[in-house]
Amino acid sequence: MGRDTIADIITSIRNADMDRKVTVRIASTNITENIVKILLREGFIENVRKHQESNKYFLVLTLRHRRNRKGAYRTILNLKRISRPGLRIYSNYQRIPRILGGMGIVILSTSRGIMTDREARLERIGGEILCYIGNPSDIRIGSGTSYLGVLPGMKEQKWIHEGLITESLPNGMFRVRLDNENMILGYVSGKIRRSFIRILPGDRVKIEVSRYDSTKGRIIYRIRNKDSNN
Repeated sequence: MGRDTIADIITSIRNADMDRKVTVRIASTNITENIVKILLREGFIENVRKHQESNKYFLVLTLRHRRNRKGAYRTILNLKRISRPGLRIYSNYQRIPRILGGMGIVILSTSRGIMTDREARLERIGGEILCYIGNPSDIRIGSGTSYLGVLPGMKEQKWIHEGLITESLPNGMFRVRLDNENMILGYVSGKIRRSFIRILPGDRVKIEVSRYDSTKGRIIYRIRNKDSNN
């Protein structure tokens, strides 16, 4: 499997920011240049210049740091890779998530090039969700903002539904009819798989669904008859 260039540059920038480095060097490709242009335009980095070394081109980024002598150092950038080579995540323009109530950005790869979530909504086009970029210093607790799991220590926002197993499929997959009558695919993992808990058609289960893909979810609990009666 080839290298994930986007994940590499995200990791490089994040690590440099955490180590309080002034600059960081990343490989220069078409997609990295487009992402860096967005970072510069949105104010997440201070400057960028192109550097050539042994017939190879690199981008040298100057990072922004919050200088606060009274408190502990806090990172400015909070980057998270979403779509990966083994699991592509797509969204139409209406379902693109909002990061930190609009204070962060989502970078997408669309049919019209790399752009932010705001640009994609204006153009009314969807695409592949490449990554999130947020600024932890912009958080206002209690503002009613949906953070979507982009902050350290917070988990990705997921929904838990109850449903009925209607069909058993190969490779530990099941067809599940939720209580709202939606049909989705469910798969077993984690504790259920380790404990060899048997799931059969007709069983009621709890299923965990990510907000980014509502067509499938992870079966986390088999509801016993007495649980459903209660």
